[in-house]
Amino acid sequence: MSAQDAAPEIGEIIEATSTGNVKAEDLEMLGQIEKKVRWLSSWTIHNANHLRPKRDGIKVGGHQASCASMTTLMTALYFNVLRPQDRVAVKPHASPVFHAINYLFGRQTREKLENFRSFGGAQSYPSRTKDGDQVDFSTGSVGLGAAVTNFAALTQDYLRYKNMLPKGEVPGRMVALVGDAELDEGNIYEALLDTWKHDIRNVWWVIDYNRQSLDGMIDAHLFRVIGRFFRAVGWNVITIKYGRKLHDAFAKPGGKSLKKWLNDAPNDIYSALTFQGGAAWRKQILSDMPGDNALASLLGDYDDDALHDLMTNLGGHCMEAVLNAFDAVPNDKPTVFIAYTVKGYATPLQGHKDNHAGLMNVAQMDAFKLQNKIADGQEWDMAAGLDVSADRVRDYIKNAPFNDRAPRHKMAEVITIPEMPYARVETSSTQEVFGKILNELAKMKNSALADRIVTTSPDVTVSTNLGGFVNQRGLFGREELADEFRERKVPSAQKWIRSPEGQHVELGIAENNLFLNLAALGLSHSLFGQRLFPIGTLYDPFIARGLDALNYACYQDARFMVVATPSGITLAPEGGAHQSISTPMIGMGQPGLTSFEPSFGDELATIMGWSFDHLQAPKGGSVYLRLSTKPLAQPERELSDATKSEIVSGGYWLRAPGKDCKMAIAYCGAMAPEAMAAWEKLSEDHPGLGLLAVTSTDRLYNEWQDLERARLEGKSKGEMSHVENLLKPLASDARLVTVIDGHPAALAWLGSVRGHAVAPLGVNGFGQCGDSIALYDHYQIGTDAILRAAKRWD
Repeated sequence: MSAQDAAPEIGEIIEATSTGNVKAEDLEMLGQIEKKVRWLSSWTIHNANHLRPKRDGIKVGGHQASCASMTTLMTALYFNVLRPQDRVAVKPHASPVFHAINYLFGRQTREKLENFRSFGGAQSYPSRTKDGDQVDFSTGSVGLGAAVTNFAALTQDYLRYKNMLPKGEVPGRMVALVGDAELDEGNIYEALLDTWKHDIRNVWWVIDYNRQSLDGMIDAHLFRVIGRFFRAVGWNVITIKYGRKLHDAFAKPGGKSLKKWLNDAPNDIYSALTFQGGAAWRKQILSDMPGDNALASLLGDYDDDALHDLMTNLGGHCMEAVLNAFDAVPNDKPTVFIAYTVKGYATPLQGHKDNHAGLMNVAQMDAFKLQNKIADGQEWDMAAGLDVSADRVRDYIKNAPFNDRAPRHKMAEVITIPEMPYARVETSSTQEVFGKILNELAKMKNSALADRIVTTSPDVTVSTNLGGFVNQRGLFGREELADEFRERKVPSAQKWIRSPEGQHVELGIAENNLFLNLAALGLSHSLFGQRLFPIGTLYDPFIARGLDALNYACYQDARFMVVATPSGITLAPEGGAHQSISTPMIGMGQPGLTSFEPSFGDELATIMGWSFDHLQAPKGGSVYLRLSTKPLAQPERELSDATKSEIVSGGYWLRAPGKDCKMAIAYCGAMAPEAMAAWEKLSEDHPGLGLLAVTSTDRLYNEWQDLERARLEGKSKGEMSHVENLLKPLASDARLVTVIDGHPAALAWLGSVRGHAVAPLGVNGFGQCGDSIALYDHYQIGTDAILRAAKRWD
């Protein structure tokens, strides 16, 4: 089997030929714009690497070859096919093509292009937060940008079926421009399987099938596997294989032999000949097909340049074939286009195996400039070198359906957040309180907040206490599906009915999908103009399994609440694989995500109320709640506004320190009973001993660090961070004992704030099975360990 593939199995592939009803004017204008897009993307990269001063001497890069393989496809889409409501995830390495297109639309500035990959310039990879209004989905991490379009389609369906979108509005297509090497990413297939279950619609994936990656050639059999997999999950599969010129040649005497040779040509030989040019094509084909007089005569009709042009006329570079393929989509089912392309097409780099990270040198760029008829000084001109007038180009671009000039990022109304419905019980865990708060919210009628909450979980809905909410609000599905257990009167705590009115999106066991779903739901206000409050639950240790997707979601400023529970070695009998250690530091270190670890129900209720506001704030973000199944005696108290403010700021004194206090205990989350017990035993010998409840190591640390940076820059006005104010009552030689059901470094930094000695207690090894008492003793985080740590200074 070869790169150009043997005949497909019957029914496996719908092939888009180059026959159709494309207008001649469109072909002419799109062909001219494509040349300009290819030139601008190549020149942008060249300028950054060869003309702009390098202050640090480090290569800038930019993937000229990966850009060139996409120019036909992206030109066809942006200037002819896409509509304003369509949303696009551009493959990372095609970022310069994307910026060039927006430059022609007037949405990107020359200054930004000249500063490509420089501070403040156009970004290396499309970024919602750093490239401004142009970008629908950030795509820096390969595979994730493609997969999120599936969940964006699911989000659009969710809003449509709840009549939250304008009546009569045609659904947008969620379009992913995908590099063939991205299909090596496992998260792609996780997403395809999970969204297949939800029968998503209006998704297009356009695969740039150039068969080259950084380290080598793509497997020759990949095209067939791709097609079969997508068909298996219900997608239309359309190949864009050969262009008009090749189709015409196939119809001539010798054409069948030429097509057979192309079908049989291995990827590496085809790519090498693409780099070598017309004479090499002729020699290789005649050598491989000796005695075929019709084929030899056919090749003789072309000079070397024309033969090279013919042999590289793959479908993904034939505007007519591309437009016909996009027009051939039969329905709103998800559709994948396998577009055969040449990496580095129409540039000096085309086909060379080193072209992935390769850059045209100055001589090659000079030749490329000549080829594009660009005069010195006209490199950024939108019509230079084209065969049509500037006015015609501007008019065509102005009238492109996609170019409506409206903001790509929409606005949604701010929802007023009521006080959280918390009712104290004598003993409870933070996980239980979370479930009860959501259950009470679900009972609220005509509540803007409750109606916009959408929950999701990777098959741990019940064990993370989402069951009550789902009982009240139901599962989301395009069609109604009764609960057969309920219908048959089989007793079950779960009374789940699937319907378009449901507010819980059920997922399989794939944490990457959870965070991609949260990313899409958490962008609903910007993508679709409707506010949602996504809440995702998972086991805390498995945040690490979806960390790349979590980082991706935060990078594009998606807004959601992730509730990770149960946490730490307190999940004692489950053993080490289910006991999280480093997650508190993930929460501290992840930009765009504010983490909390409350101990008591009233703290959690306060934090959740603040969080729903934070999800909507212009400078807000997402929230991570690290919760526990450990039942704690709940304090009988009425929180003051001042204490609530301290709770959401990161900490408060549960037992205030005395004047010139010489010692304090600081704890997080589930370790409250042990810390309180130690405080009781130590307070007799240490009058004024303080007990600090840390509700957010993240907020305490990062506010302090932000202020420290401002001080270094001379921008501070003498203000103090919350943690500095908290520790201010302590004597300068006071000692701290910190304890957390996680890595001790999450609290050990407290000593750096005012120079106090610290004895940090926590977990820095893999756990094991046992009850919490045994594990606390083994890892030295229990009451006795706190006492020993405090007394070592006596």
